[in-house]
Amino acid sequence: MVRQALITGGAGFIGSHLTKLLLDAGYNVTVLDNLSTGSRQNLAQLAGNPKLKFIIADVSDEKVLAPLVRKANVIFHLAAAVGVQLIMDDPVNSMVTNIHGTEVVLRHAAHTGTRLVIASTSEVYGKSSKVPFSESDDLVFGNTSKTRWSYACSKAIDEYLALAYHRQSNLPVSVIRYFNTVGARQSDRYGMVLPRFVNQALQGKPLTVHGDGSQRRTFTHVNDSVDATFRISQHQTTIGEVFNVGGSVEISILELAKAVIDRVGSSSTIETIPYSKVYSGRGFEDMARRVPDCSKLDQAIGYTPEHSLNDIIDDVIDTYTIRNLGFDSLPRVAEAIR
Repeated sequence: MVRQALITGGAGFIGSHLTKLLLDAGYNVTVLDNLSTGSRQNLAQLAGNPKLKFIIADVSDEKVLAPLVRKANVIFHLAAAVGVQLIMDDPVNSMVTNIHGTEVVLRHAAHTGTRLVIASTSEVYGKSSKVPFSESDDLVFGNTSKTRWSYACSKAIDEYLALAYHRQSNLPVSVIRYFNTVGARQSDRYGMVLPRFVNQALQGKPLTVHGDGSQRRTFTHVNDSVDATFRISQHQTTIGEVFNVGGSVEISILELAKAVIDRVGSSSTIETIPYSKVYSGRGFEDMARRVPDCSKLDQAIGYTPEHSLNDIIDDVIDTYTIRNLGFDSLPRVAEAIR
């Protein structure tokens, strides 16, 4: 029997890559997306696949969601407000989207007992100074006047809800904390640093580093992230657990900017911009280091990232090279996905 997968937010960056992986694995896939941050173009390469169904609706629309949940063997809940810029610009809608949307999915999945994987974020570690971050570590949030932490809190509530449904209703759910997942088709519209750097470098513009650039991160190729996501859904031992999914190479944002300039072969310079100027009056704080401990994931599914940082940068360069040449719109193909 062909298995049925439901992906909320499946027209988004990570969701579209997961959609392809599941189709390649033989699943029938239903994508539910309101296109607030997702795009038809992200699924354009899959147009015409008879195993793909694309529904444009909000995840909180229970009349639409309920029958989709009943038909699914597995649900991947990726629909959320994402990106620092979006969170800072629209904190109310971001929190409501993240918390209410997740609660609706959890409630319906609990009715049917459907296997569920929920996307969370490394942001939940907040201001913790214990590096690398482990799933058992305490979460340390900033003052409520600092808008940045509203996103972290909303996703932490998602996690609390998921684990509560697991304990109270025996819901087979797993939670994934993604760390800086990057790759082809990722937009720079919502403050994603690597796509922004690549786009600026290709145009010969200064690469704008927020803060002094000393903040350190790891980056994960989207193919590594979605492979881990799929494999987590296949293991009974991952039910009721939280997992970091991230890269293994730590780099400062300033070093990242230099690496992008080198890979592009650009004449761009680097410009540092104080947070107070980027997010004027909106209460922004950053994390000095965000590095995952993925040993729990490795023990569960044998996780080792296969793609290097240069692989990640090169994939983003390819994406923005195509966009800047004007071959990215694919209007007729994208319109065919309905």
